Amino acid sequence: MPHVLYVRFHPTPAEDVYQGLLALLGELTPVVEALPPDAALADVRGALRYFGRDAAGLAEIVRVRALARYGVDCTIGVAANPMLARMAAQEAREAQATQEAQRPQATQEAQGAQESDAPGPGGGRSRRPAGSVRTVPGDPDGVAAFLARKPPTALPGVGPATARTLSAYGLDSAARIAAAPLSTLQRILGAATARRVHAWAHGIDPMPVTPNAPARAMGAEHRFRHDELDPVRRRRALLTLADGLGGRLRTSGQVAAAISLTVRYADRSTTTRSRTLTEPTAHTPALTAAAYALHDALGLQRARVRSVALRVEGLMDAELAPHQLTFDPADEKSRRLEAAADRARARFGASAVRPAGFLDVA
Repeated sequence: MPHVLYVRFHPTPAEDVYQGLLALLGELTPVVEALPPDAALADVRGALRYFGRDAAGLAEIVRVRALARYGVDCTIGVAANPMLARMAAQEAREAQATQEAQRPQATQEAQGAQESDAPGPGGGRSRRPAGSVRTVPGDPDGVAAFLARKPPTALPGVGPATARTLSAYGLDSAARIAAAPLSTLQRILGAATARRVHAWAHGIDPMPVTPNAPARAMGAEHRFRHDELDPVRRRRALLTLADGLGGRLRTSGQVAAAISLTVRYADRSTTTRSRTLTEPTAHTPALTAAAYALHDALGLQRARVRSVALRVEGLMDAELAPHQLTFDPADEKSRRLEAAADRARARFGASAVRPAGFLDVA
């Protein structure tokens, strides 16, 4: 029976609003795993009988309360395990994006004007896409039907390189991967990877929802109002994301060992590139420089970019991370200015100090 909710909030809430949304989920179940900055997992198995509703009914309660209290809508995937719930939420978001793209331009502009006049979180004005709830049936046939046409990259941990390898053997969908003998997958991918991919293709995810799990990664995404061709605006979006991630890392007393960039194009395809940082850091200029390098390495010319996302990984306690001392006065000055900006933000709000190229969220 479906009992796991994957909740994706939009627009991305502020830190205090996000904590309130987590508390909202905690009113239904104590088994809530935070996935900052804009998502969470909740296991509502123990709440079904208490509230007299199925998991989809509880998901609707979450949507209504999030809208009523915080003005934040959400897309929720409901399934028997976290993997399927994530995939259901992603499918719901893609369906919504397709519907918006198929509407006549005049209709979109008219609705956009109306939505821009709607009060957003904190009393502002914002354009907010509609959320939805998507449920994956709990029976094996329902799971198989849901996964049947999913590409290999829809499975967690299957990147472009692994997907190309599988496709070279004709295994270009989750259904074909599930139908392939495990021994065949082991010859293609190796024993450990094959077992994981084989289980995922059958809709099996042994990972539980872990309440209060420490964050192992942080991410943030900027969706452009229109498909973006201008590389300058894309770099400004990356600066904005890196600045936000750096602030969150420093506030939590953590540093990141790696960073990844995901670019989503107008045709909904994506490109992801990652690199290990020279040293674990939460320094915004270092994160920004790495993001710029990843973006420039893609060599995007006339690409129509719909969104860019940054993710920092390998998080660790800042006090335990190694740091290379430097005698560069510019680096020391930059870090002192950053510390002063953090103090100003803590006292006067996140918008008190911003980079010169900061790009407001659409």
